[in-house]
Formats: sequence, C-alpha cells, structure tokens
Amino acid sequence: MGKVVSLLGSTGSIGRQSLDVIGALDYQVAALTANRNVELLEAQCRRFSPKLAVCMDPEAAQALRIKLADTNVKVSQGMDGLLEAAVMEADVVLTAVMGMVGLRPTLEALKLGRRVALANKETLVCAGELVMDAARRHGGEVIPVDSEHSAIFQSLQGCGDRGEVKRLILTASGGPFFGKTRAELEKVRVEDALKHPNWSMGAKITVDSATMMNKGLEVIEAMRLYDMPLEKISVVIHRESIIHSLVEYCDNAILAQLGTADMRLPIQYALTWPERVPGPAEPLDLLQCPSLTFRPPDLENFPCLGLAMEAASVGGTRTAILNGANEEAVSQFLEGEIPFLTICSQVEKSLNRVSVVQSPSLEDILEADQAARRIAREL
Repeated sequence: MGKVVSLLGSTGSIGRQSLDVIGALDYQVAALTANRNVELLEAQCRRFSPKLAVCMDPEAAQALRIKLADTNVKVSQGMDGLLEAAVMEADVVLTAVMGMVGLRPTLEALKLGRRVALANKETLVCAGELVMDAARRHGGEVIPVDSEHSAIFQSLQGCGDRGEVKRLILTASGGPFFGKTRAELEKVRVEDALKHPNWSMGAKITVDSATMMNKGLEVIEAMRLYDMPLEKISVVIHRESIIHSLVEYCDNAILAQLGTADMRLPIQYALTWPERVPGPAEPLDLLQCPSLTFRPPDLENFPCLGLAMEAASVGGTRTAILNGANEEAVSQFLEGEIPFLTICSQVEKSLNRVSVVQSPSLEDILEADQAARRIAREL
C-alpha cells in the first residue's frame, strides 16, 4: 500500500508538481491546503479525495465549503486549519507553503515524529536550530525538497561520518541578470526579474534568484540541515543547472547529483527515501547536455548573498531579520513600489536596526521577523 501524504501548499508551483508525483506513485492524500485559490483546490480535492482541505483566507474557505458540499471533505481555515493538516495521520507532511507561515506546522509535525519533506526555506532560515532539535528529540525526519539540498542529501548517502566532509558546494544558476553591471540593474523591471533562465518557479523565489538572496538563504539552510559551519559551505555559479550541488570529501573526491531542471525528482526522493522508484521526472540525456561551466559569484553587484552569509555568521535572530526584511522588500518590488536594487538596501538597513537575540525562542524569532517587516515597510 502507498504512503499517505499531507500536502501544505498544494496550489503553488511545488504543490502542483508534488501532486504529479503523488498521483504517479498512487499515494493517498490526507490533507490539502492553500491560501485562497478555491478553484484549483476544489479540483485537487475532487481528484485526490483528502479528508481535509484548508484555505488560509476565511472567505475562500467558506466558498470552498459550498463547492465541496457534495463530498466528504472537511474544510477548515486559517492557521488552526493549517496546524490540523500538519498533525493528521500521515506518513509524510510535505511543506510547500511560502513564508513564515510554514514554521509552526513543521514543528508540530516533527513533534509527532513525522517525516517532513521540506520545501519551505523560511522554516530553516529563521528557526533551523529549533526545527532540527525538534526532529532529534521526537524522532522526526527533515528531508529537503529544494533541488540543491536534495542533491547534497543524495550525495551524502554513502557518508558514514560527517567528519569526512570537507565542503558542501551549492550551485547557482546566477538568475536572469548574471553578468549585469550595477548600472544595468538600475533599469530592471518586474517582468525582467521573473524570467528565470532555467526553472519555472513562483514569483518570490524567482526574484530571490535574481538578487542571489535565494542562494544566501540556501547557505543558511545547509548549515542547519547538515550541521556544518559556514566556512565549509561554498557557492559557485553553474549557469546550465545540470549539476544541482556537490559534496567534497576529505580525500578530495567530489560527488555530485545531476539531472534536468525538474523539481519532481527531489520531491519524489523526499517522499520515497531511502528507496528509489520510477517516477514522472524528465530523464537527463548526457549526449544533449551543454558544456558545464563554473564561475565565482559576483558579490559586488549582487550583495544579497554577502548579507545572507554575514547573517549566518552572526546567527541568533539575525537570519530571521534578514528573511523578514527580504520578504517584505520583494513584495514591494513585485507591487512596483520600489526598484530592484532597493531590495538589498532595505534588507541591509533592517539588519542594522533590529537587535539580535542569541539562542532565541520561537517567540523571539517571530518578534524579530515582525520587527524586520515593520522597518522594511517604514523604509
């Protein structure tokens, strides 16, 4: 019998691809959640027959109740509904929601000893120590869904002792503006930032890729996931997005995971690990691959990566401040309220204005997040 999955964030890019995988594997669905996309969530519910459907938006939840009145699907709303979905009886909780909203459901699922297939960056960036500690104490598992972290996770499978690891190497496409000068970046429009050269992703993560903040957040994630110090994590620009990341060992051997730009592979591996099974991901044809190139990141014209690495070195709530300010600034950019280069400057100013708490509690992290967002809005 297949596994049972509770999918948080089913209507976004990762959520839709996750359902492709779940359908191909013939897994069952315990719960589906969305923000307010009633039409798509209704269609997903009719296709997968979950016990529970959740809309964060109360009005959307009421509309969904009416649409699903002829089914046995229970409809809940808000954070209470999201937490209900996270603790339902399931083999895997796949967290694909955006932003800090994913933190509490992840912690609650781990407290029940569940496997969390994690596609929510903010959870580890802001509260990585709390999350990994909850997994250790309660016997839960955190399996990464991000293509880069899945690549590292796969490349570590033969590693019996983490002390053998010399370096984790995260690859970055460089986004749509690789090679651009600061003068050229001053003219960037929203539609330009949303044209990723290799991946089809949501708006927020695509902008983060354009600023290189996305790779900075992944550096922080890698520190938490693999209990690695900052100095053992490197970033290289790999424009082709064929090698998804690498692990260098103490004997100087480097293991890499290669594949097409298809998120269904890391999604599936997070669900099936430690097993591999046939799935819907596109195969990689080595004879059709372009030449593979590697370059250093441009920290001068894309300083968000440097800001993230600095926040990682400070630790505590510094990373939550970074993330909250960035989310707010990216939202302003997408609404046309600020230019592209102001994203980084707003994050930097927020980092300078919010005090850092070391060894933070969950409340400290949430407060730091809100303070950073408030300052970014004031700016």
